[in-house]
Amino acid sequence: MFFLKTEPITELKLIKEVPFPANVTFRQLLISGPPGAGKSTLVRMISGWSEEGYVDLAANKWWTAQCLSLRPREIHLGLPFEGFKQSLAIFEAEWTEADPPLRLELDRIRIPPVKRHFWSVDWHKRYVFEFILPPVDTLYRQRMERGKRGTHPVDKGITEELVRRQVLTYSTIAHHLQQSGLNVYVREGTDQPPMRIIGLEND
Repeated sequence: MFFLKTEPITELKLIKEVPFPANVTFRQLLISGPPGAGKSTLVRMISGWSEEGYVDLAANKWWTAQCLSLRPREIHLGLPFEGFKQSLAIFEAEWTEADPPLRLELDRIRIPPVKRHFWSVDWHKRYVFEFILPPVDTLYRQRMERGKRGTHPVDKGITEELVRRQVLTYSTIAHHLQQSGLNVYVREGTDQPPMRIIGLEND
């Protein structure tokens, strides 16, 4: 099992007192990550768009989805898995209850085209993906505490192994999107600085 290898981003700026990479603008931001990572909290901290969005990364031209026109915002990702024609979010029962765990089909993820003409949209620059990826043990504790309050159905019956699988899945997606030329960075929590992805490492 592997997780992201990262390094600090040294050139930073503050947006609403939260550090971000210096080259990121407010309206580029799409915040994603596994359940309970702090996505909604971060969006509130920077006064972003309050409503959550959903994007199926295997859908044709997902980068033109209406929900992406309002940013910054929290985005849930639909992901392609072997044996499923339709994409799944990692909090859906088909994913959480699968035994053995489902395997990602990265080759089904569609990547925006590069800018080819002066008048064409530069989709690679329009969005910046921030993935909030806390350490597994930290996220598991956070979700156990949240589960006691009963505010989020996705926390019911949560296990550390399920949290591990969710963090691994989002780590894989973050690395894949970055390797495909999109603007991606990660942070471990809302109180942590942004980090640059430099590779993968074994757990």
